[in-house]
Amino acid sequence: MLGATAFILFYVPLAQPASPKNTLCGHLIGALMGLLSLYLFGLQDAASAFVTNVDLPRVGAAAVSLGLTSCLMVLLNVAHPPAGATALIVSLGLMPNPSQLPILMAGVFVLLVHAFMINRLSGIPYPLWSSNKAASVLALKPE
Repeated sequence: MLGATAFILFYVPLAQPASPKNTLCGHLIGALMGLLSLYLFGLQDAASAFVTNVDLPRVGAAAVSLGLTSCLMVLLNVAHPPAGATALIVSLGLMPNPSQLPILMAGVFVLLVHAFMINRLSGIPYPLWSSNKAASVLALKPE
């Protein structure tokens, strides 16, 4: 999850999915949709899928969390592909406790601070919040 985010933040830092807005909002949406899917399928107190077998309710929770995460990111224009991994991590029971989500988001925030400092020190105009649309198009254009 954070590894894929780090790759995007440093490889295509001017792309819209690498912006702090997309990164923070995407991971928050993924975490919340993962948690919601746990409750929808009655898995909030169940052991992690990595400890038990993956059963139909767990598959349902994973599918719903990914679908809702993707849908909301598109609707809110905050696409950040690694947020799908966040939804899976929560819905598969690796972080089932709501008190763990601030820790997860703190990790995302620390990574964003690091990306801001390194990119700016490298002369890359990494955004404070949202990417410039023109810069995003140029960042994704093949050479």
